[in-house]
Amino acid sequence: MQDFASSLDRSIGLIISGDAELWAIVLLSLRVSLSAVVIAAVIGMPLGAALAVARFPGRQVLIVLLNALMGLPPVVVGLLLYLMLSNAGPLGMLQLLYTPTAMILAQVVLVMPIIAALSRQVVETLDREYSEQLRSFGLSRLGSVPTLLWDGRFSLLTAFLAGFGRAIAEVGAVMIVGGNINHVTRVMTTTIALETSKGNLALALALGTILIVLAIAVNAATSLMGGTARRLAHA
Repeated sequence: MQDFASSLDRSIGLIISGDAELWAIVLLSLRVSLSAVVIAAVIGMPLGAALAVARFPGRQVLIVLLNALMGLPPVVVGLLLYLMLSNAGPLGMLQLLYTPTAMILAQVVLVMPIIAALSRQVVETLDREYSEQLRSFGLSRLGSVPTLLWDGRFSLLTAFLAGFGRAIAEVGAVMIVGGNINHVTRVMTTTIALETSKGNLALALALGTILIVLAIAVNAATSLMGGTARRLAHA
């Protein structure tokens, strides 16, 4: 108990003092995860919206597949990307393995299905409500996608935040493709795992505290955006 109290006290000191190593890890984590979520949103939101409004054979199969991809095991994604990015893999010539770019790619693969599936649900609900009105304006189903995305922007922001929450807390895939290299690819989750195994609980606790604060902030923002979206829907 005394060791824990001492480690907790030192971890708070690291946060308050602005420890350079600690905040470098935090900033790298934010840069990687935010980049991944932005890319995933740019791909996933239009994809989910198109799947929501389009009608074609096999659509339901794609919806089921997309929902299943939300639960992709991170270590499997990491392994597949490792095989693709390694020197013997098809993308080995890009030399991306053990770089932040590889970590971003891993998080994009994990987060994109989540954002796409949540976007599909949002846009599908809006399409049922406004379909006849949009058709009366001469918009085709796919042509109505930008309008529906804009109308559902607050609800879609919750999908973005959900993706960020998944990305920032991810450890398995980023450790495999990033290698957990100090000052290069060491992010909060991988550092917590490493420093805990080394017995450096102060740094692990400091990063864990920041990660929990981020998780609470993301959940609070998600709830706030969800409430805003519901109020606008009933306005």
